Amino acid sequence: MAITETSLVSVWVKDQDESLAFYTDTLGFETGDDIRLAEDFRWLTVRHPNQPELHLHLTTAGPPLQDDLVDAINRALDSGAMPGIGVTVDDCRKTYEELSAKGVTFLQEPAERPYGVEALMRDNSGNWIVLVEHRDYDPEAMTVGADGKPTTTE
Repeated sequence: MAITETSLVSVWVKDQDESLAFYTDTLGFETGDDIRLAEDFRWLTVRHPNQPELHLHLTTAGPPLQDDLVDAINRALDSGAMPGIGVTVDDCRKTYEELSAKGVTFLQEPAERPYGVEALMRDNSGNWIVLVEHRDYDPEAMTVGADGKPTTTE
C-alpha cells in the first residue's frame, strides 16, 4: 500500500474567520492554506508548528452538501457535541489553566486516566478537543470499571 501518512483532517466550523482566530491566537496553530476556490468556497487550513505536515481543514457546511446534512451538521455544532480532534500537551493542568484564562470552555477539567491526564474542551464552533498529557501504560492491563470508566488491573 502506498499511503504514507495522514495529511488532512476536516473540522466543521460555524465561521471560518472566527475559527482561524481561535485556532491560531488561542491554540497556537499557524495558518496553512487560505485560498478562495469559488465565490462560496474558501479552502482554509491550520497546522501546528510541531506537525506542519498535518493540516486541519476548517470548513463550513454548505454546497455541495444537501440541505438536510448542512442543517444536521450545524445543529450538532450548535449543541456543542460535535466530535473534533485530540491534541497532545506537555502539561494538561497548566494548559487547562492557560486556556481557561483565555475564555475557553471546558467540559471536563484535567483528570487522571490510566494513559495520562486528560481534559475536554470545546472550540469556538462547538467541536470537542481532547487534551492529553500521555504517560506510559499497558493497554492490556486496562479494564472498564462498574462506572464505565477505564481502570487498570495493575
